[in-house]
Amino acid sequence: MSDNHPNTFPKLHNAAWPGVVGKGDGGEPPIDLDTMLDLTAAAEVDGVTFDGVDLFLFAPHVDIDSTDADLEALADKVRARNLVVGSVVAPVWQPTGGGSAMGDDAEREKFFAQLHKGCRIGQKLRELGVRPNGIIRIDSACDVVAWAEDPEGNTRKIADTFGQACDVAEEYGERLAAEGEICWGGMHSWKEMLKLLELVDRPETLGFQCDMAHTMLYLMGYNAPQDRILAEDADLSDTAVLDEGLKTLAAALRPWTIDFHVAQNDGTVHGSGSHDKTGRHCLPTDPNGKLDIPRHAGLWLRDEGGELTKAFRHLCWDGCMFPNDVMMQPETWNDILAAMVAVRDAHGWTE
Repeated sequence: MSDNHPNTFPKLHNAAWPGVVGKGDGGEPPIDLDTMLDLTAAAEVDGVTFDGVDLFLFAPHVDIDSTDADLEALADKVRARNLVVGSVVAPVWQPTGGGSAMGDDAEREKFFAQLHKGCRIGQKLRELGVRPNGIIRIDSACDVVAWAEDPEGNTRKIADTFGQACDVAEEYGERLAAEGEICWGGMHSWKEMLKLLELVDRPETLGFQCDMAHTMLYLMGYNAPQDRILAEDADLSDTAVLDEGLKTLAAALRPWTIDFHVAQNDGTVHGSGSHDKTGRHCLPTDPNGKLDIPRHAGLWLRDEGGELTKAFRHLCWDGCMFPNDVMMQPETWNDILAAMVAVRDAHGWTE
């Protein structure tokens, strides 16, 4: 908060996982958690700083098998930088020890085992007083091609898995958010995402995580051309066309949204390392970016009557698969923070 920026909510978080997602596997090396925390803590815009970080629960950042002592040390690291922890990502995917949500019993047991561990870490960080809010993020952990072999049957399997995942989360006092990315089967289309949420029908425990870069790709029907909202030849530079498409998308998924990523996208896909192609994250200053970040964020933070939903108490910036040399520049994080401050100025509140 500063005199020029009086709103104190939603809190502003940076994601630490861009230091590891899409890294390795013959590509750029990971950026360690301490460095990501330092870069986050050093950013400042007009007297405003980041309030916290969202974390990926996987080594080399936060080992999913962390002991209580490990988590106490993590809490100390975060506190020392005047930050808190918000949402955390459970590593439910096969390469990280999990299993497909539409797989056989053995696969799904791996999915649940990783989720149990992730929820336990989330709960412990709350008990340590360093995690005042946030969700546990999950995905279907399966690819679109495999899902497409039996769309109806596989979506029902994923819904069953997510329903059981809700039972797990409730044991720990946690909520789950499923992020709509075009690379995850059963979540790769806005219509399929909505169908999945409605099949599970546990809105108090399972919601949607909107990432502005990923969900924008829903408009164009990547991996699901039959569900595209915009025409194939739509001009994304036409403000009226993009606005109408995003309004349709937000009207469908906003009621389920409990976690939110501020981001920019240029209308293309990108992948690196072992991460499949998904909505490209661009710098907020990218001249090719199609989103008016503060204005389009309002479609998710305000209802159709223009009233604030206050459905989540923090926002996160996600810069997955940014090049390392970009992430190591302090001005990158100042520009990102400035975009987030603009969102809070336009759609925030005080308490």
